[in-house]
Amino acid sequence: MVTIIASTNRAGSSTLKLAQYYQKELAAKGQPTTLLSLDQLPPNIIETDLYGKRSEAFGEIQKIVTDTEKFLFVIPEYNGSYPGILKVFIDACSFPESFYDKKAALVGLSSGKYGNIRGIDHFTGVCHYLNLHVMPLKIHIASIRKEMDEQGNITPEDTLKYTNEQMDKFIKF
Repeated sequence: MVTIIASTNRAGSSTLKLAQYYQKELAAKGQPTTLLSLDQLPPNIIETDLYGKRSEAFGEIQKIVTDTEKFLFVIPEYNGSYPGILKVFIDACSFPESFYDKKAALVGLSSGKYGNIRGIDHFTGVCHYLNLHVMPLKIHIASIRKEMDEQGNITPEDTLKYTNEQMDKFIKF
């Protein structure tokens, strides 16, 4: 199973729109996916699902994660790194069965001009610690609001080229 993680819990985020774009495009390439947005996490996850505790609500999410063989993380830039909710999510997931020896592709995005380069590097370190194998081709989409139209499609030719290349490699990865 392939799961796309929209790595923020911010309502109406560009991250979710970009994750949905990847899901649509991967389906068109014959790769079905599950989309998990971190806005689906239990609102009190810090109290209910860390340090060996497991709520029924997170149990369903844990099953998706455990059954996933490949992840595609769509990660926005928050304060020069990745969102804290992504780290909470990783910490709440069971170890080692959640990520150990599985595969991941990373997509960074930002409203600014760097596309979350630093945050993707930070998250790559976490992935390596978890023994989650990261595909070398990482995409950084800057000025995300200029990159997508109102229907949620990427419009610039160069961004289309690079995201398509990443998706093709991810399918083979």
